[in-house]
Amino acid sequence: MTYNLNSKLVAQAANDWLKQRGVTTLDIAELTFFLQKDYYPGLTMDEAVISVEAVIQKREVQNAILTGIQLDILAEEGKLLAPLQEMIENDEGLYGCDEILALSIVNVYGSIGFTNFGYVDKLKPGILKMLNDKHGEHKHTFLDDIVGAIAAAASSRIAHRKQAEKEDQQPQS
Repeated sequence: MTYNLNSKLVAQAANDWLKQRGVTTLDIAELTFFLQKDYYPGLTMDEAVISVEAVIQKREVQNAILTGIQLDILAEEGKLLAPLQEMIENDEGLYGCDEILALSIVNVYGSIGFTNFGYVDKLKPGILKMLNDKHGEHKHTFLDDIVGAIAAAASSRIAHRKQAEKEDQQPQS
């Protein structure tokens, strides 16, 4: 039998897994809005939500969500081999694979996302503060970076669209 993956199942799983881990589209949209509100004063939360939803519809993003969440779950269950188990379980400072996976999301909408990602990754606003908390039952070594990257990519998407709108409104010479 030939391998045939149903893309709708992948998309549904990515959305379901985010919700199961306590992350909503609105949570990510709030980060997106936070990143862009000073640059586009007329920006609405609806625009941020639409942008986040568009980012999450990208297959590369869904792949990163599924991979990162699965690794976080395996770490919670103690099912990784040492020393990887300890590195992920404790969000080891020198372990950068969580950021590398997140950068695959950021890259979907260009380089502007890199600065947005670095900013929210350092500051940990909104949902990122909860995801980064090391005292709960869940280990979010990958998920905090993935959520920040989705917000950064959605912010980049907004910036590109706002620039296109601005250019469309300028008179042709």
